[in-house]
Formats: sequence, structure tokens, C-alpha cells
Amino acid sequence: MTLKELRDKRIKLVAELRGIIDAAETEDRDLTAEEQTSYDAQKAELDALDKRIERMSGVEAAETAGGQVVRAAARGGNVSVPEGPHGRTEFESMGEFLSAVRFNPNDQRLNFVENVAAGADGQMDASLRMDNDTQGGFMVPPQLRQTILSVEPQDALVRPRANVIPAGSPPDAAITMPALDQSGANPKNMFGGVEFKWIAEGEEKPETDAKLKSITLSPHEIAGFVTITDKLLRNWQASGAFIENLFRGAYSAAEDYAFIRGTGIGQPLGAINSGAMKFINRTTANHVVYADLLNMVSRFLMRGGQSPVWSMPQSSLVDIATMTDPEGHYIWKPGAVDGFAGTLLGYPVRWNNRAPGLGVKGDITLVDWSQYLIKDGSGPFVATSEHVKFTSNQTVIKFFSNVDGAPWLTAPIVEENGWEVSPFVGLDVPA
Repeated sequence: MTLKELRDKRIKLVAELRGIIDAAETEDRDLTAEEQTSYDAQKAELDALDKRIERMSGVEAAETAGGQVVRAAARGGNVSVPEGPHGRTEFESMGEFLSAVRFNPNDQRLNFVENVAAGADGQMDASLRMDNDTQGGFMVPPQLRQTILSVEPQDALVRPRANVIPAGSPPDAAITMPALDQSGANPKNMFGGVEFKWIAEGEEKPETDAKLKSITLSPHEIAGFVTITDKLLRNWQASGAFIENLFRGAYSAAEDYAFIRGTGIGQPLGAINSGAMKFINRTTANHVVYADLLNMVSRFLMRGGQSPVWSMPQSSLVDIATMTDPEGHYIWKPGAVDGFAGTLLGYPVRWNNRAPGLGVKGDITLVDWSQYLIKDGSGPFVATSEHVKFTSNQTVIKFFSNVDGAPWLTAPIVEENGWEVSPFVGLDVPA
């Protein structure tokens, strides 16, 4: 296997381990015996994989450093081989990467592209350089990109649960995804016009045509700025984790907000503003009651392997905590020690202040986010400028990337018995 394949395999293993832990933590329990066995086996595989990656990285880095010297000598020029025992081609952290972008733009690691050989003239293809982006920034190296875009379910509502489409090539090109046409009368609308009928011997088979709609995703640029002191940036060993967490948190929050509430104009189409969201009128203005939640669940698409999650603003906590059923019993029974339960009517609850405030349309939703499509584009990229804050010895760092998103459905589904459901259900204002 190549080094890239090993790293891709490692990313998949880590995601599987995280899935095992999250499943248990969501239900506030320890791992089952079966889960523990699976976890131990995958952890052992991960440890063995790390050793293989370490060995191959050292060899490939040494080969790359030697190849750079040979090509430079053939051209009669000089080359600055990355420092370190193996001629390092990777950055230890986001902090070291940003420090190089700001203070050492000639660092060979900024030009290194994994598994790319020189052309016939001995020169590396300029289109593959990390700093060759037309938008004028240094592309974040692949191993750091995974760190930036890897968000925990507790940090973001949508991306960890959505159907994410890789950037591909070219990364910022629009991609069109087929979607079933759910319009028209049932039962044909359920499966895009495909209909089965029982036929007697000798009868002709029915003709059906699949009716498809399309959803086009075109990555939009999202950019952010942060100003830090030159002194802190030079001390990248100390600042690396701080800068990385700053970028990851801000980027995660910005795209999560757009996936939930985006207009679809120059940005992703948020679930709340899409035609796929089935809205339920609430019983009482500016409040949520038990009947509202039951009505929402009754309209949720209960087929397939969905993993829906409630999204609720923190301002609704008092209503939820004091909610009673028709007999006057508390729905939730919070304890002074254990706090609230993690689920409501069987589905996990996420307190989410990126949602509208209590009483506003879309404040509470029940969504299967696997039915939401995210199309990653090029990036992330980083650019720095010392000129804006030159007199105060500060550097402005610009972080930008490209992404789009939209629900896979274009409208709720009318099922065979005429009942309208959707994997996207939200609470509206009173009728």
C-alpha cells in the first residue's frame, strides 16, 4: 500500500472507533461486550498501522530529500532540503505550518506534494504546488486538513452526521446529484415513478419510468480572519494547539449555521429554509408542549436506517424540563445529581443555539442528517499579511475554503396511505 492509502485507512479506522464511543456516550452507558471486542480489535489494528506509516514516512521523506538534491544538481541550482534526520516533508502542527507561511515562505515543505514525481525536465509540476492556488493562499497540507475539518458530534450538528461528498477533481466544480421525484399521486410518487403490480398469467408486464429530479451543489467560498502577535506566531510549539482550535471551532460554527439556516444564495441551503422541511404548527405561541413533539414525530419518515436527532435552543430547556403528558406526569425526570436524560421520545437531544430562538419558526427540529448532502470544494487555504498590522507587530491570518450543502429531498413525501412525512421536521408558529 502507498503512504496515502495507509493514511486513508487510518482515518477510516479512527472514524469507526469514534462511532463506537459516540454510540455508547449518546446513550450514557459503557461499551457492551461486543462493542468492547470490536473496539479492542480496531485499536490494535490502528496501533499496527501507525508503525507502518511511521516507517514508510521516514523512507519516503529520505527519498524525496535525495531526489530534490539530484534534480537541483541536474539544473545547476541549489535546493534547501527540509531540516531533520529524514528531510521532513510534513509539518508537525497547524502552528508550525502558519509560522512557515508567515516567516519562511521558501520552506521546501510548502512546495512538497506527496507521491508526485518530477517531469521530464526535472521540474516539479507547478500546478501541484501547495501555494499555486489562484486565490493566492497556501493550501493546508492533507494531514492538517483532516484535523481542521474533523469535528466531533458535540461540536457540530450537521457535518458529523451528513452525507459528505469529497472535493474530487476539479474540486470546485459543481456536482449534480439525482433525486427521486416525489411529486404526483401515490404510490408512484414514493419511488420516483417505479410501480410494481401483480399480473396474471399471460398478461403484459406494466411499463414504468423512473422520474428523477436533480440537486446541484456548487462549492461557495467561506473565509475568516484572525489577528495574532508575531511573537506568538513564531512560538508555534506553544501556539499551535491554540490556533488550530481557534480555526476549527470558528469554521465548524460558520458552516454548521449555514447547513441549518443558510439561504442557498452564495452559501449552502439550510434545512430550515428548504422545501424538504415539513413544518408543524405549534399549540402555544413562544412555547413548546408535549403535543407539539408528538405531532413532529408523527410526521417523521420512519423507514430505513435513520439516526434522527432533536435540535433545540437552550431557551426551550425550561419548557422541555417541565413538560407533562396528558395525565400530568413529567416527560423528563431530571435529577439534581444525574441531570437530564439524553433522549426524548427515543431520539437524542442536542441543545443548539445556532437554531432560531424559542418561538421562532424552525427553533426545534427532528432531522435525519444523513439525508443532507455536503459537497466539499478546494481548500482549506491560508494566507498571511504583516502589512495591515505592521506597526503593532501583528499578523493577519486569512483562512478560506469552499463548501456547499443542501437536503437530498426537495419536498416532503406523501406515502402510500396519503400521510405526508419527511426526514426533516420542524416546529412552526401557531396556525
